[in-house]
Order: sequence, then C-alpha cells, then structure tokens
Amino acid sequence: MTTESTRETRLPLLPLRNSVLFPASVVPVNVGRPRSVRLIEESFGRDRPTIGVIAQVQPEVEDPTFEQVYTMGTVARVLKVIRLSSGNYSVVLQGIGRMRIVTPHGRDPFMSATVSRIHEPPVRDVEVDALATNLRERARTLLDILPHLPREASAMLDNVQDAGALADSICSHLPIPTDAKQAVLEQLDVRERLRRVSELVKRQSQVYEVKKEISTMVQEEMSRSQREFLLRQQMKTIRRELGEADDDDEVELLRDRIVQADMPSEAEKAARRQLQRMRSMNPAGAEYQVARNYVEWMADLPWSKNAPVRLDVSEARRVLDEDHHGLDKIKRRILEYIAVRKLKSNIRGPILCFVGPPGVGKTSLGRSIARATGRAFVRVALGGVQDEAEIRGHRRTYVGAYPGRILAGLKQAGSKNPVMLLDEVDKLGNDFRGDPASALLEVLDPEQNNAFADHYLEVPFDLSNILFIGTANRMDTIPRPLLDRMEMIELPGYTRDEKIAIAKQFLVPKQLSDHGLTPERLDFTDDGLDLIVDAYTREAGVRNLERRVASVCRHVAVRLASGEDVEQTGDPAYVAEVLGPPRAERQIAEKVARPGVSTGVVWTPGGGDLMFVECTRMPGTGNMHLTGNVGPVMKESVYAAFTYIRARAEKLGLDPEFLKKSDIHIHLPQGAIPKDGPAQGVAVFVALASLLTGFKVRPDVGMSGELTLRGNVLRVTGIKEKSLAAHRAGLKHLLFPARNEPDLDELPEQIRNELEIHLVNRLDEVLPLVLDLPPEPGEVAAQ
Repeated sequence: MTTESTRETRLPLLPLRNSVLFPASVVPVNVGRPRSVRLIEESFGRDRPTIGVIAQVQPEVEDPTFEQVYTMGTVARVLKVIRLSSGNYSVVLQGIGRMRIVTPHGRDPFMSATVSRIHEPPVRDVEVDALATNLRERARTLLDILPHLPREASAMLDNVQDAGALADSICSHLPIPTDAKQAVLEQLDVRERLRRVSELVKRQSQVYEVKKEISTMVQEEMSRSQREFLLRQQMKTIRRELGEADDDDEVELLRDRIVQADMPSEAEKAARRQLQRMRSMNPAGAEYQVARNYVEWMADLPWSKNAPVRLDVSEARRVLDEDHHGLDKIKRRILEYIAVRKLKSNIRGPILCFVGPPGVGKTSLGRSIARATGRAFVRVALGGVQDEAEIRGHRRTYVGAYPGRILAGLKQAGSKNPVMLLDEVDKLGNDFRGDPASALLEVLDPEQNNAFADHYLEVPFDLSNILFIGTANRMDTIPRPLLDRMEMIELPGYTRDEKIAIAKQFLVPKQLSDHGLTPERLDFTDDGLDLIVDAYTREAGVRNLERRVASVCRHVAVRLASGEDVEQTGDPAYVAEVLGPPRAERQIAEKVARPGVSTGVVWTPGGGDLMFVECTRMPGTGNMHLTGNVGPVMKESVYAAFTYIRARAEKLGLDPEFLKKSDIHIHLPQGAIPKDGPAQGVAVFVALASLLTGFKVRPDVGMSGELTLRGNVLRVTGIKEKSLAAHRAGLKHLLFPARNEPDLDELPEQIRNELEIHLVNRLDEVLPLVLDLPPEPGEVAAQ
C-alpha cells in the first residue's frame, strides 16, 4: 500500500520545462536559468547531492513561481555535472522516489521547500502481474514501430520487475505531452497507473501506425510524381527529336482554339487567365488538369456558331406530315413560328411543352421539328433529376466538376440555336442539393436567358437562340412558375383508326426495315393490324403497338435466317399464332347490366380509362361503406352524392326511411390503383339511384362530372382523353357537363360521329338519360 512518509525534508527544487522525471529514471538535463544554475553550483561540491525535481505547468514561463509548478514531483540524485562553454551546465539526474511539496520556503537564491517523500512498497498479485504483462507486450509492439527509441528501452522491459517502476520507466520514454506524464506521476495506485500507461502505449501505437500509412502513401505519391516528371522530360526530348509538339505547344494550341471560338470579351479573359496559370503549373499536377478541362470546355462551346435555319413553310409542312400522322394543332403552331420568323428574323423562339400520355410521339415530334427547321437536335433527360447543379453546373472547387446539362447539350449540338428537348419536366425532384425546377426558371425566361451563368464557367452564355421544347405526362406536378413560362400543347392520344393508320404509314415500314425484311416477306393485312390494336394493346399511344409489330417481324426473321423461303401474310390467324393469347383485354362496358352499377370515364397520366362504380344494399343501421383505394377528394364526392340522394328521396320515389334498416356499400374496382378527383360524382350518384330505384343503368353510357349538394353539374377536365377511352371501350353515349361544351371542338371527327354526347346542367337531367326506365303505359298501348 502506498503511504506518505511522516518525515519531512527540506530540499532545493529544480523546475523542468516540457519534461517530467520519474523514479528509477536517469535523464540528462541542460540547466541555464539563473536560479537553476545557482542551485547546481551550490550542490556541486557535495557528494551526489539530493534535490527535488518538479515540472512546470506552463513551459513558456522563464522564472516560475510555486503557483506555476506542480506540487507532485520526484526526489532525484545528481549523478554528474558538466560545465559547458556557454556557462550553463549539463546535469545527469537519477529519480529516487515520489514527493509532494508541503511548505514552500522561497525562491532566493533558488526555489526550496519542505517536501513529504512517498513510500511505495512493491505490489504483487495476480491482477498486477496480468496488467504488467499486458503493458510489456504493448510496449514491445510500440518499440517495433518507433525505431528512434533508445536501445536500453528494450532491455528495461526485461530487467524491471516491479510493476510500478515498469509503468514509470515506460511512461518516461513515451513521446506524450507533459501533462499526460504528470498525471501518471501523480497516480499512486499501481493498478490504475498500469492501466493508464497501457492505454497511452496503445494510443501511441495506433497514432504511429496511421502516421506510417500516411508516410508510405505520401512517399509513393512523391515517387510516382517524380517518375512521371522524368518520363515527361524524356517524352519532351523524344518529341523534339521527332519534331512533335510538347506541353508548351499544347498551351499554344489551346490559345489558338480560344481565338477560333470567337468568345465574348468576358469569356475570353477568363479562358486566357486559366491558360496563363497553366504555364506555371506542373503538367502532371491535378490543378493543371482542372485548368486544362476548363479551357477546353470554353473553347468547345458554340459561342457564336448559329446553324442556318430553314424558313420554308411548305418544306416544313412536308417534313412534319412525313414524320407524324395527325397532330394538326401542333403542326400548325410550328408552321406559325416558321412563318413569323421568316417575316421578323429577330423574334425569340417559343417555349413549347407537349403534355400527353406515354407513346403519343412527344419526343419524336421534337426531333421532327428540328429536321423541319434545319436545326440540330439535343435531348436533355430531366426525369429524376434532384440536383440543381445538373442544370447550373458544379463549381470548380469540387473534384470532378463539370458544366450543367444545358451547356453540355450545346457542346453536343455544336451550335447555339438547336432544338433542345427538355424531356420529362414533370418528374423533376428536389432535395438538400437544391431545386432544379427553380434553376430552369432562368433557362426558360426569355428576359434572362441571354446571360445564363453556369457555375462551372462563371461567365454568361446566351441561350436566347435555343428553341426549347418540354415534354410531360401531366401538368399538375409541374411547379406553377415553371408552367407559366411554357406554352402548353396537349397530345391526348390516338383513336383506333389513327393507330391503324400510323401502323401502316410508319410502324410497319420501320420495323420491316429494322429487321431486314421487305413487304414481300411479311405483308400485314388490315384485319391483322386490327387484331393487334384490339386484342394486344390498350394504350393512348402506339408504343406497345410497335412492340407487337416487332414481335411478328422477329418471328419471320428467325424463319428466314433458318433457311426457309418465307412469304408470310400478317393476317389475324398468323398474328394470333405469334403473339399468343390476347395480352390486353379490350375494356368494354358490361353488357349484362344490373341495378347499382354505373360506368364512369376518367383521366389518368396514361390517357383516358373507364372506372366502374358498384353499389350494394344489405341489412344494417344506416351506415355507408366506401372501398377501392379512394383519395380524400373522391371521398367527398361520394358523400355529396349520398347526401343528395337522401335529400331527394321522395322525388326519386324512395321511402324517406330507406336507410333505417339498411347499409350501403360503394366500391370502385381495381383497388390496387389509387383513385382521386371530383369527376366521378355523377357516376356515384347514378349508381346509388339505380340501386335504390331498382332500374338498371344503360350499359352503353359513360359519364363524368362533378356534382354539388344543390344538384349542379360542374365542369371537369380531360374531355378528349375520356372520349377516346369511351370510344375504345365500345360505348355509344357520353354524358358530360354542359360547361364543357367548348372542349368538344377538340374531339376528332370520328369520335363526334360515333359517340352521342349529352350535356347536362343539373342532376335532375341525368337519370332519364342513363337509366333503363320502363315505357310509359300510354306508349305500350300505342304500340
């Protein structure tokens, strides 16, 4: 057990900077401060004098007081004193034991104090032996890492048997701060001292392992850089001998490219500034490559290159008709732009956005516009983009920085006036890296985009000559400010006859050519194409139709490649043989109608579709149940229809107490598909009225409209898409709000001829049009 001696001794004190003397340690100390010199000179005549050694709290203090030194120190014996030529002394001290300052006496002519010596008897037990063994192993590991430690340190590990002395000896050799060593000196418990020194040794091993790894990496990098430098010097010499250009010539080549790029003055200054920096850089350095990439980007951009624009209206009409069937509204808008541009050359290009379901030809239409006007075509995919830097570019401070997609597209086009298709603008995202939709506001604003600032270039670039065209499947996900900058043109989809015409005119010839076939090898009949459209596709566009035609072509190509002499007719029998059972069941109205079922027509991002409403009645307590993955807006429409039915029960011929002992369950099939919106209100009202009155809904009638509690039928959207869906499904009658009458002008003539459209203002007008009511008694008698 460690105890402090009751015998107190007065000793001179020698303060040390940046050092702690441990018991049983022998260390040399240089003494040069006046008070310390006087202490050594006074003790010089005695035989191995004993002094107290203490560490300073603040090493920078030249003449410390007792408050600026630690109270715990070491009693030491002066083994040897050597006088140096400068008047200072080199003193060899041997630690004897720990001590604690009890009473300070003064600082003249040197520090002295009464100290209490601490007696430390040897401690031996299982725990102490285990801790000492662990410390020895860790110390040996550290010795292998630190070759600069003295040789006697290794021998000390084997010779020192006392556990406390072992911890002191090891700690005295560790390259750790003074306060850490002082904490070990002040630790009188041997077990805790062993643990603390063991942790210090472990930490030093970890620190030097990391340092060694870093040093190895740096050395390898330096060796590689030196090797590259020597190789480059040799390459320069070889190039000179062969008469080829060296790195200086590369800078001159970049200078020539800057001149040829015909940049604005501000951009040219920025490029030349980076070029000047390259002259003072090592070509093998990373900064040189960054500067080189910047200059190359600046030189590659089409600062003043405008492709000639074709302003022939007749030729543009021919190209558009050659590439696309129908789409008269869009073609007319493009021809209007070309005509106005021909009359006024400095007009800014329109910013169009084609909105429609997949497969209707939005992207290919942009490519046709470029061909019709003689411009280059660039497609910029924006679906899923969440980083603003994808639009504005990355700042050059980042590793691997590059300009945004807009300038990258211009570099690809090679001119500053291409047709740039911004594909899927409705699918832009945003996160902590910024909002790319907001970055597009500057790109698409004609008042700002003449000085678009990309973060990588940091100089303005004129985007006003670009003909921007956006594409989207829906408008409600496009931010309102971005929507305001674009002229929206809807492509709702194709009728059945239009799909067949597109297949004959475009899809079949293209697929025959792509598969190395001729019309003699495979000749599609009209009935064969009819079967593909009706039984194997169900879409607003023609993308799946093209895939099915390609499947038939591949089947013939395999037979032809196998050596068979094929002259196949693509009739319904052969189409069914190749494509197998119908993959897309044609959605038609239920032919066997029953009370409580109505047919609604709805808009979806993939075009129009049918949605059936089913109602049933069962014993209960007057509750209503609603299922089918229904959103909050549609729920409100269902409740409004239910309330209107209850309020008009007597007029509908219903018992006002019809719900007293009944529950009503309303279900919208295809429960895996989320449904929302107010346009199904009329269909729900009709289904409820049919259920409660017992009259069936006519199976050839579809309907869409929002209702109010007062019985008004409000305007809805997507009239063309809904009409196309009704026509595909085989309906004969459509019921729309009277307020949608202006939208009927956009319907194809075939739809208007084959569908009878009824317009209503109030719900009272609906039931006579949709319910299969029995004839009046007078009508039966007249018959």
